[in-house]
Amino acid sequence: MNMSKYLDIAPEVREALDAGKPVVALESTIISHGMPYPQNVETALKVESIIRENGAVPATIAVLGGRLKAGLSPEEIDYLGKTGTGIAKASRRDLPVLVAQGRDGATTVTTTMIIAHMAGISVFATGGIGGVHRGAETTMDISADLEELAHTPVMVVCAGAKSILDLGLTLEYLETHGVPVIGYGTEELPAFYTRKSGFRVDYRVDSPEELAKIFYVKQDCGLGGGMLVTNPIPEEYSMDANVIGKAIDEAVAEAKAKGIHGKETTPFLLAKIKDLTGGDSLDSNIQLVFNNARLAARTAAELSKLARD
Repeated sequence: MNMSKYLDIAPEVREALDAGKPVVALESTIISHGMPYPQNVETALKVESIIRENGAVPATIAVLGGRLKAGLSPEEIDYLGKTGTGIAKASRRDLPVLVAQGRDGATTVTTTMIIAHMAGISVFATGGIGGVHRGAETTMDISADLEELAHTPVMVVCAGAKSILDLGLTLEYLETHGVPVIGYGTEELPAFYTRKSGFRVDYRVDSPEELAKIFYVKQDCGLGGGMLVTNPIPEEYSMDANVIGKAIDEAVAEAKAKGIHGKETTPFLLAKIKDLTGGDSLDSNIQLVFNNARLAARTAAELSKLARD
């Protein structure tokens, strides 16, 4: 496939990739659908800055005017933040339509992985992944993120699966699809706003070097597919499990009563939880993204060393 037909790689990102330097992909749904303006833009630019401070080049990913973009300018990030939910939330099924019609799209975990892989980027930092929703045994509401992790060779660094989900079923789904779930400095799956969930990860790893080596070996052996690194929110920003649990239960009940489902579910629940916690959940969300960006940049740097050796 002629990548340049659909894909634009920012000059700085292209230069880094060509030189074998570390690059970290970032999603854009968190900008347009995850936070209010201007906090969303400030956060996005700060995340890029953290990645640079930790030795890597950031590549925020989106679809703009029908072009798949790996690396955005500050002006493009500002446009995504200002336009907000007026920009389509783009999953795998949406990409051909948005490209064919010359439209904009904010990329989810799924589409960020797809475009990162197209561009040759192996490490991606995000907040939390989607997963199996509560009640999925009747609704079949399962995030496309899980399927993408099974197929697309990108390491995703996150703070676990969002605690609005059924975490046990999410782990079962990932195991069935052969996705390694690695706990960074923990044997327990972090639950986004909190450091613990009561569910065990597959393996505990304590250094970026180890993370990079595992991912390198996975690809070098031809096993393909992605890898999920779950990095607990820093202790000082972790929320009280009872407070966040009560807010989540209330938000889930309201979503059910209002008949909200599919791709509208997560934005609704996160906004409702933010209201119920007086904004504390948003502060935690921002800090865990910063934390993931640091780890992703350090791991990408180690991965680039392995690729050169």
